[in-house]
Amino acid sequence: MQIIGLCRFSYPAEGGFQVEHESLAARIAYLYAPARMEERLRHFECICLPGLKAQTDPDFIFLVLVGDAMPLPYLARLQELLADFPQARIVSRPPGPHRQVCQEVINAARDLALPCLEFRHDDDDAVAVTFVEELRAAALDISALRARHRLVALDWNRGYVARPDAAGLCAEPSVTPFWGVAQAVAVAPGVRQSNMNFGHAKLIEFMPTLSFTDRPMYLRGHNDHNDSRQKKHVKPVELPRLDAAGEAEMKRLFAIDADHVRRVFAGVAAS
Repeated sequence: MQIIGLCRFSYPAEGGFQVEHESLAARIAYLYAPARMEERLRHFECICLPGLKAQTDPDFIFLVLVGDAMPLPYLARLQELLADFPQARIVSRPPGPHRQVCQEVINAARDLALPCLEFRHDDDDAVAVTFVEELRAAALDISALRARHRLVALDWNRGYVARPDAAGLCAEPSVTPFWGVAQAVAVAPGVRQSNMNFGHAKLIEFMPTLSFTDRPMYLRGHNDHNDSRQKKHVKPVELPRLDAAGEAEMKRLFAIDADHVRRVFAGVAAS
C-alpha cells in the first residue's frame, strides 16, 4: 500500500487560496515576497520537517510542489533542507488549476494498480512521528470498508496549535475535526481522484469518514502568513508559552526541538 503526502510550497495555483489576488502576477509577487519566503522556510525547517524525517514508518513519499518561477536562491535552500530526507521529491510545475495540478502530481507518483493513502500537509504544520505508522495500521483495520468504497477519509482531530518564535514555542491543545492536517484519504486501485480533489473540511460530504481522537497527532502552525489569516477581521490568537516540560513533549511527539527553533528564529521580532 502506497502512502503519499503532498505539500504545496508557495505554489502559485489558479484557485486554492482563501484570499484571492487580482492577477497571477500579483499572486506570484505575494508568494515570493522576501519576508514571506523567509518565514515559510523557517517554519518548514523547524516545524514541518522534523516529524516527517523522524517517522517510525519511513515507507512513504513526500511530494513538495513548487512553481517553476520560484526564485533560484529559495529553491536552493529548499533543496538543502530536503537533502537528508530521502522520501522527499521536489516537483516543479507552471501555474495551473489547483485541484487538477495537485491530482496530476500525486498520480504521477502513484502505482495506480495499488491502493494508496494520500495526505496533504502545509509547510508550517507538523504530524506526530507515528503518523504514517498509525495511518497504515488504521487503513488495514478498515480493509473491508475500503473494499466497498472508492474513497475513505481518516482524520486525527486531536493535537496542538503552536507559534514558534525567538523565545521558543507557544502552544495549546486543540480538538478540531477535518482541519486538513493529520488527515488522509484511502484511494482504491485505479481511482484517479485524489485527496486534493476535495476541500479538507468537506470530505465528510463525499465519502465515509473515520475520526480518531485518542492521541495528539498534529501541530497546526500559527503565523501571520497563514492563508486563512489574510482575511479581514481575523482576531489574533493568544497562545501560552511552553515551559521545559511542554517543550520536551513537543520533541517527543513531533521531533520539534525548541532550541533549534530559538536558533533559527533568533533576531526575528515576535508578531
